[in-house]
Amino acid sequence: MKKTYLYLAVCLGFVVSCSSGGGDDDPTPAENKAPSTPSQVYPLNNTLCIDNAVIFEWNASTDPEGNSISYKIEISENSSFTALAFNETSTTNSRLISIQKGKAFYWRVKAVDSEQAESGYSSVSQFLTEGEGISNHLPFSPDLVSPTLNAEIDGTSTTLSWTASDVDNDALTYDVYLDTTSNPTTKVSENQTETNFTASSLTAASNYYFKVVVKDENGGTTIGQIWSFKTK
Repeated sequence: MKKTYLYLAVCLGFVVSCSSGGGDDDPTPAENKAPSTPSQVYPLNNTLCIDNAVIFEWNASTDPEGNSISYKIEISENSSFTALAFNETSTTNSRLISIQKGKAFYWRVKAVDSEQAESGYSSVSQFLTEGEGISNHLPFSPDLVSPTLNAEIDGTSTTLSWTASDVDNDALTYDVYLDTTSNPTTKVSENQTETNFTASSLTAASNYYFKVVVKDENGGTTIGQIWSFKTK
């Protein structure tokens, strides 16, 4: 009989130890969420900066967990940011950066929290810095409207369209280059005033590249970036 009681006591002790041990597991930590995407305040798109020491400003981001936030500012001479002229970090929502005079740049900013979670980039803005003794400013580089970059189109024709502006409000004309080489040299239109061009007689299953050269009435010329699309 004593052996039986001893056996029951051991079993009950095992059950108690197993049930009490289950409460020691740590809960799964919550996933850290990225801060909100900042929005630009200055310089906005197509701004002429009189001073080449530019104060870049943006609206502050918020972080769901209340983590501290820093910001990464990127400045490039092309809208694809394949090469950066400046890559700066700030713990506040502004940054003073001295850049070259008389040049056009693009900039964007994103937020990073202390756990390295990153927001998306802000929109991209293009700006121009005042040059020494400049009486006429170059036109801004054109912005692509359609077809979207690397789009695939149906048929053998499409309308190429873009926007462009000039801080001096000069009248603008456009030269359009289009062919199947990655650096298009075939001029398909010259000195047109419209911001669109209909490309026809295209070859199926081909990659096409085009660029737009913007000219103002005072001799200022800006060569746009190379855009591409393909036909089915």
